[in-house]
Amino acid sequence: MEPEVRPVAVRGLEDVIAADTRIGYVDGANGKLYYAGYEINDLAKHASYEECVFLLWNDRLPTKKELMDFRAEIIPEMTLPRPLIQWFRRVPRGVHPMVMLRSAISDLALYDKETEDNSLEANRRKAARLVAKVPSVIANFYRIYNGLDLIEPDPKKGIAVNFLRMFTGKEPDKKSREAIELMFVLHADHGFNASTFAARVTASTLADIYAAVTAAIGALKGPLHGGANQRVMEMLEGIGSPDDVEDYINGLLARRERIMGFGHRVYKVEDPRARHLRKYSEDVCGGDVACSRYYAISRRIEQQVKKTKGIYPNVDFYSATVQHALGIPVDYYTTVFAASRIAGWTAHVMEQHADNRLMRPRSQFVGKLPRRFVQMEKRKK
Repeated sequence: MEPEVRPVAVRGLEDVIAADTRIGYVDGANGKLYYAGYEINDLAKHASYEECVFLLWNDRLPTKKELMDFRAEIIPEMTLPRPLIQWFRRVPRGVHPMVMLRSAISDLALYDKETEDNSLEANRRKAARLVAKVPSVIANFYRIYNGLDLIEPDPKKGIAVNFLRMFTGKEPDKKSREAIELMFVLHADHGFNASTFAARVTASTLADIYAAVTAAIGALKGPLHGGANQRVMEMLEGIGSPDDVEDYINGLLARRERIMGFGHRVYKVEDPRARHLRKYSEDVCGGDVACSRYYAISRRIEQQVKKTKGIYPNVDFYSATVQHALGIPVDYYTTVFAASRIAGWTAHVMEQHADNRLMRPRSQFVGKLPRRFVQMEKRKK
């Protein structure tokens, strides 16, 4: 008998093609990102977050009337079920906001009569609710947790700006409005990243969209994915001044520790999203001494890491200083990522349900085989 030829396991599934998609494409070799075929640089300069959501869901940009109708549909959905608001008041002190968010999204399924309906039409309506409610969950929880009054959404404003004003309790100025809109546009989708893949695997079992998004949030929480932006800010806070950067980075390299916010599994050149966030990091930090110091430290880190390691910052690196400038506490950084990425997650869930095949990869067994069963009385340590 010929011995079994075992396939070689691909660690981390690197370069493994798991499915076809029309939603997003990451061209890592050339440092380009596309949403439904449109380059991120064009979308970052000209499109609103709602336009990007519509594009990811419909494979085309909306007309002016379609965009107005889409906003009119979504903004009223930012209101949360009262029992969820009451639950926020009972969340134990010290809980990480991503733990709250993971539970809250699962809880939203309790109040949606269409939760178990996986038809395209029902999924589209549930996706609209999720895109509206995830930012509200984050903003309302933050304010309740900190003893602040809740802020109602403004029907004349979009999702991103509404989120910022509902979170901070302030009407954002022009730079802040542009910065939060850019953050939401840049984070809306990014191909088959870990959280999106988790959502699609869950959806492939024909689980509902809330289950799939809950799985995605669980994956996003990790420091090697969405949690990296929080670690970036913690790094910046640990560096006294730009003059301390060289010693700090050299120390990390000597200890073989990871430099958070640098390198990417797919991009071999600069992450195009980092380029846009670098500019806004400088703009929104300009009027604040502490934030300007963080920006200066960031620039020095970027130069030092590029010189010593030849690697570029990713989207997490400058998003940290942008969020700091917008008044978002560091432990909420990853939730803001989720508030934007809900657009891509829901698009991928709908695509998976529309042409489904259960995702069931094989593993490579590396243990002893076969092993003889030994009765309890004959076993030895």
